[in-house]
Amino acid sequence: PSTYPVRVADHGDLQRSRLTVFFRLLLAIPHVVVLMFWGLAAYVVVFVAWIAGTILGRIPEGMHGFLEGFLRYNTSVTAYTRILSNPYPPFSGSSGSYTIDLEVDPPGPQSRLTIFFRGLLALPMLLIGYGVRLLANVLTIAAWFAALVLGSVPEGLQDTALWCLRYEQRVLGYLLFLTARYPGFS
Repeated sequence: PSTYPVRVADHGDLQRSRLTVFFRLLLAIPHVVVLMFWGLAAYVVVFVAWIAGTILGRIPEGMHGFLEGFLRYNTSVTAYTRILSNPYPPFSGSSGSYTIDLEVDPPGPQSRLTIFFRGLLALPMLLIGYGVRLLANVLTIAAWFAALVLGSVPEGLQDTALWCLRYEQRVLGYLLFLTARYPGFS
């Protein structure tokens, strides 16, 4: 397939409000709290999905939808806190609700063996993801200063930070059983 099953789409612009950028982390606190509680529920659902997927060879649609909504909301909150988007994100995991959106293919069959060993299979990606997260943090600081000074984020900085977000969301999508396809860097 030409497209990865978990995709981050950017429908925003590069302009940023200096005032909201300055207070971005404070403004994000309610979203971080909601994301924390939703994440706790997602861990439970992932465990049940792991058992169901190992038995059925696929993740049930309801669990897939719940985990997809969680990952979509995580994408919106992460994009907002990393200065990748300007508008305040909605408290929703629905498709098309934010300028940086997550697109996920519908659930399909997966290998029972790869579902069972998903945590081990993901270790190399998680190690690489650690480096990607460090890069994203440096880019966030640079974007914060650029947005305060320029009122916008330089396109190259935005593109690189979006690449980091795409990789991280692909890894999370793989760990959440939203796809059986191993994440790549493209």
